[in-house]
Amino acid sequence: MFHVPSAISSAREKATTMAVRTKTRRHRKRIVLKFGSGILTRANTAGVDPKQIARLTAEVAALIQAGHECIAVTSGAVAAGMTALSLKERPLDLAALQASAAVGQSKLMRAYETAFARYKLNVAQLLLTHSDLDSRVRRANAKSTVEQLLATGNIVPIINENDSVAVEELRFGDNDRLSAEVAMLAGANLLLILTQVDGLMDQKGNVIRRVRDIDRVKRLATEGKGRFAVGGMISKLEAVKMAVEAGIPTAIINGRQPDRIAAVVAGEEAGTHFVARRRALRP
Repeated sequence: MFHVPSAISSAREKATTMAVRTKTRRHRKRIVLKFGSGILTRANTAGVDPKQIARLTAEVAALIQAGHECIAVTSGAVAAGMTALSLKERPLDLAALQASAAVGQSKLMRAYETAFARYKLNVAQLLLTHSDLDSRVRRANAKSTVEQLLATGNIVPIINENDSVAVEELRFGDNDRLSAEVAMLAGANLLLILTQVDGLMDQKGNVIRRVRDIDRVKRLATEGKGRFAVGGMISKLEAVKMAVEAGIPTAIINGRQPDRIAAVVAGEEAGTHFVARRRALRP
């Protein structure tokens, strides 16, 4: 079981500050936030980092306090399971990955539940596969569930790929594609993909602040995978392309830096912003 350290008491103060900051914005948004395994784990070690969970949930809570609707797409089940199974290296074969995910998913959700409870927010777990979203009936059911959860105003839907049953060729790639699928399903106004870097870099190492043509910048991407990460920048750009073509503005930001989420929502310059090709319409 993960325990959120009491030393993170400043998280609540940050949440209040960020809430005031975002309340100055006139428009309220439906936001999908994708938390990759790379920002949920300790550097080069197995297991989910409770300090990261505490900070990220504080920032999401601030958005909800400001009137925004938030959906989290999370990775990290395998990493959480590795700790429980005393594994030092990420399993390579599918069966071992699925077993680790099956053990770790409940522990991951318990960590989120404990952290969000500090802000009087509940969590709801939804496990999806590609076939769920490819089926008209199951997709409609998933959409209805998300809508009902958001309507309560105090529940955060937390979505993950169903790693314990998904087969290798249907994997989303650290949930990058899944986050885009969920954003489209929910009719989101904004998709935030949180990574370990400041955004998409040009050849000189400078952050590209705004992108209008995804295909043109794809050649700049490199895989650069962390030890416990699956999706590289290329898979993120593919997810971004899905979202912006569906009319959903998207940003890639550094999930290890505080207040980047609030900055993007407030319209400030942070990370790389990808301009939607048309205005998003709720399905």
